[in-house]
Amino acid sequence: MEHSAAEIFGYVLLDVSVIIVIARLFGRLARAVRQPAVVGEIVAGIALGPSLLGALPGNLDTHLFPPDVVPSLKILAQLGLVLFMFIVGLELDVKLIRGRERTAGSISIASIVVPFALGAAATLLLHPLHDTVTLEDDKTQEVSLLALALFMGVAMSITAFPVLARILADRKMHRTTVGVLALASAAIDDILAWTLLAFVVAIVKGGSPFEVVRIVALSALFAAVMFGVVRPLLARLVDWYNKAGRVTPDMLAVVLVGVLLSAWITEEIGIHAIFGAFVFGAIMPRDNAHEMTREVLEKLEQISVLLLLPIFFVVTGFGVNIVGLTAGAAWQLLLILAVAIGGKFIGAYVGARSQRMPGQQSSAIAILMNTRGLTELVILSIGKELGVLDTELFTMMVIMALVTTALAEPLLRIAYPEKAIQRDIEAAAKAALGDEQLYRVLVVVDGPPGVTTERMLHLANAAAAGRHAEILISRFLPAADNSGLEIGAGLPDLAGMAQAVEELETFAARTSVGGARVRVLCRFSSAPGTDLLRQLTTSEAEVVVLSAEWTRRNKEAFDALDRTTVLVMSSELPQIWFVSGSEAAVAVSNGTAFVRDDGSADGRRAVLVATRAATNSRTALTAIATDAGSKARRKLTYALEPLESLDTSVEVVSATEWSAPEGDAIVAAARVIDRLGGSEVSVREEITAIVDAHIATR
Repeated sequence: MEHSAAEIFGYVLLDVSVIIVIARLFGRLARAVRQPAVVGEIVAGIALGPSLLGALPGNLDTHLFPPDVVPSLKILAQLGLVLFMFIVGLELDVKLIRGRERTAGSISIASIVVPFALGAAATLLLHPLHDTVTLEDDKTQEVSLLALALFMGVAMSITAFPVLARILADRKMHRTTVGVLALASAAIDDILAWTLLAFVVAIVKGGSPFEVVRIVALSALFAAVMFGVVRPLLARLVDWYNKAGRVTPDMLAVVLVGVLLSAWITEEIGIHAIFGAFVFGAIMPRDNAHEMTREVLEKLEQISVLLLLPIFFVVTGFGVNIVGLTAGAAWQLLLILAVAIGGKFIGAYVGARSQRMPGQQSSAIAILMNTRGLTELVILSIGKELGVLDTELFTMMVIMALVTTALAEPLLRIAYPEKAIQRDIEAAAKAALGDEQLYRVLVVVDGPPGVTTERMLHLANAAAAGRHAEILISRFLPAADNSGLEIGAGLPDLAGMAQAVEELETFAARTSVGGARVRVLCRFSSAPGTDLLRQLTTSEAEVVVLSAEWTRRNKEAFDALDRTTVLVMSSELPQIWFVSGSEAAVAVSNGTAFVRDDGSADGRRAVLVATRAATNSRTALTAIATDAGSKARRKLTYALEPLESLDTSVEVVSATEWSAPEGDAIVAAARVIDRLGGSEVSVREEITAIVDAHIATR
């Protein structure tokens, strides 16, 4: 039955509404059982096709999706596919690979070569059963062994970067060696696999050797122009974004036009529209473009995930007929699953082990590299569109994509449990610090470095003066809420992490902090207080410098720092506070260092820190003896005698003679017990060493 244009439009509106509802429902069900939403949405697309809806009495699938309406849905599906491939390219950042080229390259190459070879070999058994394909116009087309072998090889080799990244984000594995290497390997895998697929499409569509050479040459020219000419022009988008403060409609229009034109060009060249979209995503700005990238992702996913991709799943489901599988399909499906799972696992595992990675970590990487998801459907849809895969083989390959993706998360929990993740996180942190025994001072900053950060760094240097020291600048970035992103959720703001590290390293490089070595530590955290305690344990820092704002937000963690020297700086007042015990404290205010000594070990430590602050900044020092006894006061005066030869004014008063300056933060600071390092050395001897070192550098 033919429908009019108005009726077709009405059917499209109805069908899209049904598709959105079913896709969201199945996606939620998938997440409820710890599966990526895409698994549920693929199942939804299959359910609305001949595998379920069409198998029910009354041919419900053809009533809901009439044959003359399907072409309109296919156009929308192809548009969704183009946007998806742009997002894949946008998420692909070569910075993931830097410094890991050898290991990630070995894993990626092995995880492509082995499954590709096994997939091509399996074709020798499958080709005689699938050597002809019935096209949409009911014409029969022969499938060459070479074309099928190439497509099967590529289909077995692919890794779904978005799904892999989502699993890592959900399990917080992006901070582990396994997570970092899996992402880097998947990035290389994507580059190699899509390049290989473009070459395969050129061979299949080109036919003659001359035509294949023409398509490959034009594709290479297109890539050269995009990376050499268009990429520098797109870098201006960052300046545009910084001036506007957001992604404006005009900016989004530029991006969309670029995506669509790139897709059109590669379609005209003869490879496929998805390759143009992928390349345009890959050349989008990366430097200082974290926020812009995230906004673009959020805006495009509203269109892609909610509207267009579910249509693609349904259109894909039209070609899947599980109930129509023949009796001989069982062994073929088992063969496909064995080749897909075994080939990818063996390849990635061997690649990881060849780089001397432990067995558990190698297994985890191999499991992650086995995820295929929506990316696999893209390749399969191209194969079906070109007439390489018949309905039965296409159905079995879609089932393989679902099974390999669904298995990844539960297998990963067995092979790489939470305890192993936490162990590797701590091991990575310790490895970054090295084995060298240093006197470490940890500086926790709240945001991008500024004046307050500089003052905190100088305070840390004062606390570490005269020692073989290392200053660690630590920043806890808020753990990204990726609930609003389903495809681009991958790495929770990895670009933001890279930008934060770069800002702090640049700041540290231009800030003079004496002879102390400065390192930068950044991590995502939903509980900064807890993570700070772990970081202190890992780094074995003797002193931690905090801002008053941070202590207010993380009071419980601040109170828990009962075995660590803590220095608290307030940006509201020009003061630096050292808190130690109930009475011992240090403040630097308006050119004068104040120290309060309660006569305890905490007090001795406070005196030493105040001395460092005074000698390094050449400020006056006022020492307050909390103990009213004359003996305590004389002892403190004697200890500070070495400072009299410097440009430092020293005054020792008793607590009864001294009143705290207005806005005294010492009273409000939480009680913190200081751990003394090297307490066998007297206060006088340490101060003398500090003064001598100061004089030597003048």
